[in-house]
Amino acid sequence: MERNLTTGSVWKNIFYFSLPYLLSYFLQTLYGMADLFIIGQFDGAAGTTAVSIGSQVMHMITVMIVGLAMGTTVTIGQAVGAKDRKQASRFTGNTVTLFLGVAVVLMVVLLLLVRPIVSVMSTPSEAAAGTVSYLTICFIGIPFITAYNIISSIFRGLGDSKSPMYFIAAACAANIILDYVFIGALQLGPAGAALGTTLAQTISVILALIAIRKRDTGIKVTKSDLRPQPPVIGQILKIGIPIALQDGFIQIAFIVITIIANRRGLTAAAAVGIVEKIISFLFLVPSSMLSTVSALGAQNIGAGKKKRAEQTMWCAVMIAVGFGLIVAVTMQFISVPVVSLFTTDSEVARLGGQYIRGYIWDCIFAGIHFTFSGYFCACGRSEFSFLHNIIAIVLVRIPGVYLTSLWFPDTLFPMGIATACGSLTSVVICLFVFRYLKRKAS
Repeated sequence: MERNLTTGSVWKNIFYFSLPYLLSYFLQTLYGMADLFIIGQFDGAAGTTAVSIGSQVMHMITVMIVGLAMGTTVTIGQAVGAKDRKQASRFTGNTVTLFLGVAVVLMVVLLLLVRPIVSVMSTPSEAAAGTVSYLTICFIGIPFITAYNIISSIFRGLGDSKSPMYFIAAACAANIILDYVFIGALQLGPAGAALGTTLAQTISVILALIAIRKRDTGIKVTKSDLRPQPPVIGQILKIGIPIALQDGFIQIAFIVITIIANRRGLTAAAAVGIVEKIISFLFLVPSSMLSTVSALGAQNIGAGKKKRAEQTMWCAVMIAVGFGLIVAVTMQFISVPVVSLFTTDSEVARLGGQYIRGYIWDCIFAGIHFTFSGYFCACGRSEFSFLHNIIAIVLVRIPGVYLTSLWFPDTLFPMGIATACGSLTSVVICLFVFRYLKRKAS
Protein backbone atom coordinates (compact mmCIF):
# COMPACT_ATOMS: atom_id res chain seq x y z
CA MET A 1 0.00 0.00 0.00
CA GLU A 2 1.42 3.37 -1.05
CA ARG A 3 1.87 5.84 1.84
CA ASN A 4 2.47 9.58 1.61
CA LEU A 5 5.35 10.53 3.91
CA THR A 6 5.57 14.19 2.90
CA THR A 7 2.98 15.50 5.37
CA GLY A 8 2.28 15.25 9.09
CA SER A 9 4.70 14.97 11.99
CA VAL A 10 8.28 14.17 10.99
CA TRP A 11 8.84 12.23 14.21
CA LYS A 12 5.65 10.22 13.68
CA ASN A 13 6.63 9.35 10.11
CA ILE A 14 10.11 8.26 11.22
CA PHE A 15 8.69 5.94 13.87
CA TYR A 16 5.90 4.69 11.59
CA PHE A 17 8.37 3.76 8.86
CA SER A 18 11.40 2.73 10.93
CA LEU A 19 9.74 0.44 13.48
CA PRO A 20 8.53 -2.15 10.92
CA TYR A 21 11.87 -1.85 9.13
CA LEU A 22 13.66 -2.25 12.46
CA LEU A 23 11.72 -5.41 13.21
CA SER A 24 12.33 -6.70 9.68
CA TYR A 25 16.07 -6.13 10.02
CA PHE A 26 15.98 -7.69 13.49
CA LEU A 27 14.34 -10.81 12.09
CA GLN A 28 16.77 -10.94 9.16
CA THR A 29 19.70 -10.60 11.55
CA LEU A 30 18.14 -13.32 13.68
CA TYR A 31 18.74 -15.64 10.73
CA GLY A 32 22.49 -15.60 11.21
CA MET A 33 22.30 -15.40 14.99
CA ALA A 34 19.96 -18.41 15.11
CA ASP A 35 22.36 -20.38 12.91
CA LEU A 36 25.27 -19.46 15.17
CA PHE A 37 23.39 -20.11 18.40
CA ILE A 38 21.94 -23.48 17.34
CA ILE A 39 25.16 -24.84 15.83
CA GLY A 40 26.94 -23.76 19.00
CA GLN A 41 24.65 -26.10 20.94
CA PHE A 42 25.20 -29.12 18.69
CA ASP A 43 28.71 -28.64 17.25
CA GLY A 44 32.15 -27.48 18.38
CA ALA A 45 34.36 -24.47 17.65
CA ALA A 46 35.04 -25.67 14.10
CA GLY A 47 31.33 -25.68 13.20
CA THR A 48 30.79 -22.32 14.90
CA THR A 49 33.73 -20.82 13.01
CA ALA A 50 32.51 -22.25 9.68
CA VAL A 51 29.07 -20.71 10.11
CA SER A 52 30.43 -17.37 11.39
CA ILE A 53 32.85 -17.02 8.46
CA GLY A 54 30.34 -18.27 5.87
CA SER A 55 27.56 -16.06 7.14
CA GLN A 56 29.91 -13.07 7.11
CA VAL A 57 30.57 -13.67 3.40
CA MET A 58 26.82 -14.01 2.80
CA HIS A 59 26.14 -10.86 4.79
CA MET A 60 28.57 -8.97 2.57
CA ILE A 61 26.81 -10.19 -0.57
CA THR A 62 23.37 -9.44 0.87
CA VAL A 63 24.20 -5.89 1.96
CA MET A 64 25.65 -5.15 -1.48
CA ILE A 65 22.41 -6.35 -3.08
CA VAL A 66 20.46 -4.21 -0.62
CA GLY A 67 22.75 -1.26 -1.37
CA LEU A 68 22.22 -1.63 -5.10
CA ALA A 69 18.48 -1.86 -4.46
CA MET A 70 18.64 1.47 -2.64
CA GLY A 71 18.56 2.99 -6.12
CA THR A 72 15.10 1.43 -6.50
CA THR A 73 13.84 2.69 -3.13
CA VAL A 74 15.00 6.25 -3.80
CA THR A 75 13.85 6.52 -7.43
CA ILE A 76 10.42 5.05 -6.68
CA GLY A 77 10.19 7.24 -3.58
CA GLN A 78 10.96 10.39 -5.59
CA ALA A 79 8.39 9.38 -8.22
CA VAL A 80 5.75 8.75 -5.52
CA GLY A 81 6.54 12.09 -3.89
CA ALA A 82 6.12 13.82 -7.27
CA LYS A 83 2.86 11.82 -7.81
CA ASP A 84 4.24 10.34 -11.06
CA ARG A 85 2.82 6.80 -11.03
CA LYS A 86 3.88 6.05 -14.58
CA GLN A 87 7.51 6.76 -13.75
CA ALA A 88 7.22 4.67 -10.57
CA SER A 89 5.98 1.75 -12.70
CA ARG A 90 8.96 2.12 -15.06
CA PHE A 91 11.41 2.01 -12.16
CA THR A 92 9.64 -1.03 -10.69
CA GLY A 93 9.60 -2.99 -13.95
CA ASN A 94 13.20 -2.22 -14.84
CA THR A 95 14.28 -3.17 -11.31
CA VAL A 96 12.80 -6.65 -11.81
CA THR A 97 14.59 -7.08 -15.14
CA LEU A 98 17.91 -5.72 -13.89
CA PHE A 99 18.13 -7.79 -10.73
CA LEU A 100 17.00 -11.00 -12.39
CA GLY A 101 20.14 -10.84 -14.50
CA VAL A 102 22.30 -9.78 -11.55
CA ALA A 103 21.12 -12.72 -9.42
CA VAL A 104 21.84 -15.37 -12.06
CA VAL A 105 25.31 -14.03 -12.90
CA LEU A 106 26.19 -13.63 -9.23
CA MET A 107 25.14 -17.18 -8.39
CA VAL A 108 27.23 -18.74 -11.19
CA VAL A 109 30.35 -16.66 -10.47
CA LEU A 110 30.27 -17.29 -6.71
CA LEU A 111 29.78 -21.04 -7.11
CA LEU A 112 32.91 -21.12 -9.26
CA LEU A 113 34.85 -19.13 -6.65
CA VAL A 114 33.67 -20.83 -3.46
CA ARG A 115 36.99 -22.54 -2.58
CA PRO A 116 39.17 -19.49 -3.38
CA ILE A 117 36.86 -17.41 -1.17
CA VAL A 118 37.31 -19.83 1.74
CA SER A 119 41.07 -19.70 1.19
CA VAL A 120 41.21 -15.90 1.03
CA MET A 121 39.32 -15.74 4.33
CA SER A 122 42.27 -17.57 5.98
CA THR A 123 39.72 -20.04 7.31
CA PRO A 124 41.25 -22.33 9.95
CA SER A 125 41.82 -25.80 8.47
CA GLU A 126 39.43 -27.40 10.99
CA ALA A 127 36.58 -25.25 9.68
CA ALA A 128 37.40 -25.18 5.94
CA ALA A 129 35.19 -28.08 4.81
CA GLY A 130 32.19 -26.80 6.78
CA THR A 131 32.62 -23.31 5.36
CA VAL A 132 32.70 -24.65 1.78
CA SER A 133 29.48 -26.62 2.37
CA TYR A 134 27.76 -23.63 3.97
CA LEU A 135 28.69 -21.21 1.18
CA THR A 136 27.90 -23.60 -1.68
CA ILE A 137 24.32 -24.08 -0.49
CA CYS A 138 23.84 -20.37 0.24
CA PHE A 139 25.23 -19.37 -3.18
CA ILE A 140 22.65 -21.63 -4.86
CA GLY A 141 19.97 -19.69 -2.97
CA ILE A 142 21.16 -16.24 -4.12
CA PRO A 143 18.24 -15.73 -6.60
CA PHE A 144 15.82 -16.03 -3.67
CA ILE A 145 17.87 -13.73 -1.45
CA THR A 146 17.95 -11.17 -4.28
CA ALA A 147 14.23 -11.51 -4.97
CA TYR A 148 13.25 -10.88 -1.35
CA ASN A 149 15.41 -7.80 -0.98
CA ILE A 150 14.27 -6.32 -4.31
CA ILE A 151 10.61 -6.80 -3.48
CA SER A 152 11.23 -5.19 -0.09
CA SER A 153 12.99 -2.20 -1.69
CA ILE A 154 9.99 -1.62 -3.96
CA PHE A 155 7.57 -1.68 -1.03
CA ARG A 156 9.76 0.73 0.96
CA GLY A 157 9.96 3.10 -1.98
CA LEU A 158 6.16 3.17 -1.88
CA GLY A 159 6.35 4.10 1.81
CA ASP A 160 5.32 0.61 2.99
CA SER A 161 7.78 -0.90 5.47
CA LYS A 162 5.24 -3.25 7.07
CA SER A 163 4.85 -5.79 4.26
CA PRO A 164 8.57 -6.79 4.21
CA MET A 165 8.32 -7.26 7.98
CA TYR A 166 5.54 -9.83 7.56
CA PHE A 167 7.46 -11.72 4.87
CA ILE A 168 10.64 -12.01 6.89
CA ALA A 169 8.78 -12.87 10.12
CA ALA A 170 7.38 -16.03 8.55
CA ALA A 171 10.76 -16.87 7.04
CA CYS A 172 12.58 -16.36 10.35
CA ALA A 173 10.22 -18.71 12.17
CA ALA A 174 10.74 -21.30 9.43
CA ASN A 175 14.52 -20.85 9.63
CA ILE A 176 14.66 -21.56 13.37
CA ILE A 177 12.51 -24.69 12.99
CA LEU A 178 14.56 -25.92 10.02
CA ASP A 179 17.83 -25.25 11.87
CA TYR A 180 16.78 -27.53 14.70
CA VAL A 181 15.75 -30.17 12.18
CA PHE A 182 18.88 -30.00 10.00
CA ILE A 183 21.51 -29.16 12.65
CA GLY A 184 20.00 -30.83 15.71
CA ALA A 185 18.01 -33.85 14.54
CA LEU A 186 19.89 -34.67 11.33
CA GLN A 187 23.34 -33.51 12.55
CA LEU A 188 24.19 -31.85 9.22
CA GLY A 189 26.36 -29.16 10.84
CA PRO A 190 27.16 -26.03 8.77
CA ALA A 191 25.43 -27.52 5.71
CA GLY A 192 22.24 -27.81 7.77
CA ALA A 193 22.48 -24.16 8.80
CA ALA A 194 22.77 -23.15 5.15
CA LEU A 195 19.84 -25.36 4.11
CA GLY A 196 17.63 -23.84 6.80
CA THR A 197 18.52 -20.29 5.78
CA THR A 198 18.07 -20.87 2.05
CA LEU A 199 14.74 -22.69 2.33
CA ALA A 200 13.40 -20.07 4.74
CA GLN A 201 14.36 -17.27 2.33
CA THR A 202 12.50 -19.11 -0.43
CA ILE A 203 9.39 -19.10 1.77
CA SER A 204 9.64 -15.32 2.20
CA VAL A 205 9.80 -14.80 -1.58
CA ILE A 206 6.73 -16.98 -2.16
CA LEU A 207 4.77 -15.02 0.46
CA ALA A 208 5.91 -11.72 -1.09
CA LEU A 209 4.77 -12.76 -4.57
CA ILE A 210 1.36 -13.83 -3.21
CA ALA A 211 1.01 -10.45 -1.48
CA ILE A 212 1.86 -8.55 -4.66
CA ARG A 213 -0.84 -10.41 -6.58
CA LYS A 214 -3.52 -9.76 -3.95
CA ARG A 215 -2.74 -6.20 -2.82
CA ASP A 216 -3.30 -2.87 -4.51
CA THR A 217 0.15 -1.27 -4.34
CA GLY A 218 -0.88 1.69 -6.48
CA ILE A 219 1.63 0.67 -9.15
CA LYS A 220 0.67 -1.19 -12.33
CA VAL A 221 3.62 -2.82 -14.11
CA THR A 222 3.10 -3.61 -17.80
CA LYS A 223 5.26 -5.59 -20.24
CA SER A 224 6.71 -2.34 -21.58
CA ASP A 225 7.84 -1.44 -18.03
CA LEU A 226 9.81 -4.70 -17.88
CA ARG A 227 11.63 -3.89 -21.12
CA PRO A 228 15.15 -2.55 -20.28
CA GLN A 229 15.28 1.24 -20.64
CA PRO A 230 18.85 2.58 -20.34
CA PRO A 231 17.87 5.97 -18.82
CA VAL A 232 15.73 4.28 -16.16
CA ILE A 233 18.28 1.59 -15.32
CA GLY A 234 21.01 4.24 -15.40
CA GLN A 235 19.19 6.31 -12.79
CA ILE A 236 18.73 3.28 -10.53
CA LEU A 237 22.40 2.33 -10.86
CA LYS A 238 23.63 5.90 -10.41
CA ILE A 239 22.26 5.83 -6.86
CA GLY A 240 22.61 2.11 -6.18
CA ILE A 241 26.18 1.41 -7.33
CA PRO A 242 27.93 3.82 -4.91
CA ILE A 243 25.86 2.44 -2.02
CA ALA A 244 26.59 -1.16 -3.06
CA LEU A 245 30.30 -0.35 -3.29
CA GLN A 246 30.17 1.45 0.04
CA ASP A 247 28.52 -1.50 1.77
CA GLY A 248 30.84 -3.90 -0.01
CA PHE A 249 33.95 -2.09 1.17
CA ILE A 250 32.57 -1.94 4.72
CA GLN A 251 32.10 -5.70 4.67
CA ILE A 252 35.52 -6.21 3.07
CA ALA A 253 36.99 -4.23 5.94
CA PHE A 254 35.26 -6.51 8.44
CA ILE A 255 36.41 -9.56 6.48
CA VAL A 256 39.99 -8.26 6.65
CA ILE A 257 39.49 -7.90 10.40
CA THR A 258 38.23 -11.50 10.48
CA ILE A 259 41.30 -12.65 8.54
CA ILE A 260 43.55 -10.86 11.02
CA ALA A 261 41.69 -12.57 13.87
CA ASN A 262 41.78 -15.95 12.10
CA ARG A 263 45.57 -15.76 11.98
CA ARG A 264 45.59 -15.44 15.77
CA GLY A 265 44.05 -18.91 16.04
CA LEU A 266 40.72 -20.70 16.25
CA THR A 267 39.73 -19.19 19.62
CA ALA A 268 40.22 -15.58 18.50
CA ALA A 269 38.47 -16.37 15.20
CA ALA A 270 35.43 -17.77 17.02
CA ALA A 271 35.37 -14.76 19.40
CA VAL A 272 35.45 -12.20 16.57
CA GLY A 273 32.85 -14.16 14.60
CA ILE A 274 30.43 -14.16 17.54
CA VAL A 275 30.95 -10.46 18.25
CA GLU A 276 30.31 -9.59 14.60
CA LYS A 277 26.92 -11.31 14.92
CA ILE A 278 26.11 -9.46 18.14
CA ILE A 279 27.14 -6.16 16.60
CA SER A 280 24.99 -6.80 13.53
CA PHE A 281 22.06 -7.18 15.92
CA LEU A 282 22.91 -4.01 17.86
CA PHE A 283 23.31 -2.09 14.59
CA LEU A 284 19.60 -2.57 13.88
CA VAL A 285 18.71 0.98 14.88
CA PRO A 286 21.58 2.72 13.03
CA SER A 287 20.86 0.67 9.90
CA SER A 288 17.14 1.36 10.08
CA MET A 289 17.89 5.09 10.16
CA LEU A 290 19.74 4.83 6.82
CA SER A 291 16.79 3.16 5.10
CA THR A 292 14.25 5.42 6.82
CA VAL A 293 15.98 8.68 5.91
CA SER A 294 16.51 7.44 2.33
CA ALA A 295 12.83 6.60 1.82
CA LEU A 296 11.32 9.57 3.68
CA GLY A 297 13.90 11.99 2.31
CA ALA A 298 13.35 10.77 -1.28
CA GLN A 299 9.58 11.31 -1.09
CA ASN A 300 10.02 14.79 0.43
CA ILE A 301 12.66 15.81 -2.11
CA GLY A 302 10.44 14.49 -4.90
CA ALA A 303 7.65 16.69 -3.51
CA GLY A 304 10.00 19.70 -3.40
CA LYS A 305 10.25 19.73 0.42
CA LYS A 306 14.02 19.78 0.93
CA LYS A 307 13.85 21.43 4.36
CA ARG A 308 11.59 18.66 5.60
CA ALA A 309 14.04 16.06 4.28
CA GLU A 310 16.83 17.77 6.22
CA GLN A 311 14.69 17.88 9.35
CA THR A 312 14.08 14.14 8.99
CA MET A 313 17.83 13.56 8.90
CA TRP A 314 18.53 15.48 12.11
CA CYS A 315 15.71 13.72 13.97
CA ALA A 316 17.16 10.38 12.91
CA VAL A 317 20.64 11.45 14.09
CA MET A 318 19.25 12.16 17.56
CA ILE A 319 17.58 8.75 17.71
CA ALA A 320 20.77 6.97 16.59
CA VAL A 321 23.03 8.80 19.05
CA GLY A 322 20.68 8.22 22.00
CA PHE A 323 20.43 4.52 21.27
CA GLY A 324 24.15 4.11 20.62
CA LEU A 325 25.14 5.82 23.87
CA ILE A 326 22.84 3.64 25.99
CA VAL A 327 24.06 0.42 24.35
CA ALA A 328 27.76 1.36 24.51
CA VAL A 329 27.70 2.18 28.21
CA THR A 330 25.62 -0.88 29.12
CA MET A 331 27.88 -3.28 27.20
CA GLN A 332 30.89 -2.28 29.31
CA PHE A 333 29.30 -4.19 32.21
CA ILE A 334 27.73 -7.20 30.47
CA SER A 335 30.08 -8.00 27.58
CA VAL A 336 31.31 -11.45 28.68
CA PRO A 337 27.84 -12.78 29.68
CA VAL A 338 26.45 -11.61 26.33
CA VAL A 339 29.19 -13.37 24.34
CA SER A 340 28.73 -16.46 26.55
CA LEU A 341 25.21 -16.86 25.18
CA PHE A 342 26.78 -18.05 21.93
CA THR A 343 29.57 -20.28 23.22
CA THR A 344 30.40 -22.66 26.04
CA ASP A 345 34.12 -21.96 25.66
CA SER A 346 35.20 -19.60 28.47
CA GLU A 347 38.29 -18.38 26.57
CA VAL A 348 36.21 -17.48 23.51
CA ALA A 349 33.83 -15.58 25.81
CA ARG A 350 36.72 -13.72 27.49
CA LEU A 351 38.30 -12.61 24.21
CA GLY A 352 34.90 -11.73 22.74
CA GLY A 353 34.15 -9.58 25.79
CA GLN A 354 37.37 -7.65 25.22
CA TYR A 355 36.63 -7.09 21.56
CA ILE A 356 33.04 -5.95 21.98
CA ARG A 357 33.85 -3.47 24.77
CA GLY A 358 35.97 -1.51 22.30
CA TYR A 359 33.88 -2.18 19.21
CA ILE A 360 30.55 -1.18 20.78
CA TRP A 361 31.31 2.55 20.62
CA ASP A 362 30.89 2.20 16.87
CA CYS A 363 27.13 2.07 17.55
CA ILE A 364 27.16 5.83 18.14
CA PHE A 365 29.38 6.90 15.26
CA ALA A 366 27.95 4.44 12.71
CA GLY A 367 24.44 5.62 13.57
CA ILE A 368 25.41 9.18 12.64
CA HIS A 369 27.15 8.40 9.37
CA PHE A 370 24.45 5.90 8.32
CA THR A 371 21.88 8.67 8.73
CA PHE A 372 23.94 11.12 6.68
CA SER A 373 24.36 8.43 4.02
CA GLY A 374 20.59 8.03 3.86
CA TYR A 375 20.20 11.77 3.33
CA PHE A 376 22.87 11.84 0.61
CA CYS A 377 21.06 8.97 -1.16
CA ALA A 378 17.72 10.78 -0.96
CA CYS A 379 19.38 13.78 -2.60
CA GLY A 380 20.68 11.55 -5.40
CA ARG A 381 24.27 12.09 -4.24
CA SER A 382 25.12 8.60 -3.03
CA GLU A 383 28.69 9.00 -4.25
CA PHE A 384 29.38 10.97 -1.06
CA SER A 385 28.29 7.95 0.98
CA PHE A 386 30.85 5.85 -0.85
CA LEU A 387 33.53 8.53 -0.47
CA HIS A 388 33.42 8.94 3.30
CA ASN A 389 33.32 5.18 3.89
CA ILE A 390 36.21 4.29 1.60
CA ILE A 391 38.41 7.03 3.11
CA ALA A 392 37.65 5.85 6.65
CA ILE A 393 38.26 2.20 5.76
CA VAL A 394 41.52 2.67 3.87
CA LEU A 395 43.08 5.32 6.09
CA VAL A 396 41.82 4.36 9.56
CA ARG A 397 39.87 1.13 10.10
CA ILE A 398 42.04 -1.49 8.37
CA PRO A 399 45.44 0.03 9.27
CA GLY A 400 44.22 0.61 12.83
CA VAL A 401 43.07 -2.98 13.34
CA TYR A 402 46.23 -4.41 11.77
CA LEU A 403 48.55 -2.29 13.90
CA THR A 404 46.67 -2.85 17.16
CA SER A 405 46.71 -6.60 16.44
CA LEU A 406 50.51 -6.45 16.23
CA TRP A 407 51.00 -4.12 19.17
CA PHE A 408 48.57 -5.85 21.54
CA PRO A 409 48.82 -9.62 20.92
CA ASP A 410 47.23 -10.54 24.28
CA THR A 411 43.93 -8.64 23.94
CA LEU A 412 41.29 -7.86 21.31
CA PHE A 413 40.09 -4.64 22.98
CA PRO A 414 42.30 -2.24 20.94
CA MET A 415 41.15 -3.90 17.71
CA GLY A 416 37.57 -3.03 18.69
CA ILE A 417 38.51 0.59 19.38
CA ALA A 418 40.20 0.82 15.97
CA THR A 419 36.99 -0.18 14.18
CA ALA A 420 35.05 2.53 16.05
CA CYS A 421 37.65 5.13 15.08
CA GLY A 422 36.94 4.32 11.43
CA SER A 423 33.29 5.34 11.84
CA LEU A 424 34.30 8.47 13.77
CA THR A 425 36.35 9.49 10.72
CA SER A 426 33.28 8.99 8.53
CA VAL A 427 31.22 11.25 10.79
CA VAL A 428 33.73 14.09 10.45
CA ILE A 429 33.76 13.77 6.64
CA CYS A 430 29.93 13.64 6.51
CA LEU A 431 29.67 16.93 8.40
CA PHE A 432 31.97 18.63 5.90
CA VAL A 433 30.04 17.15 2.94
CA PHE A 434 26.71 18.27 4.40
CA ARG A 435 27.98 21.82 4.81
CA TYR A 436 29.29 21.73 1.24
CA LEU A 437 25.90 20.65 -0.12
CA LYS A 438 24.15 23.36 1.93
CA ARG A 439 26.43 26.10 0.58
CA LYS A 440 26.03 24.80 -2.98
CA ALA A 441 22.22 24.81 -2.69
CA SER A 442 22.06 28.34 -1.27
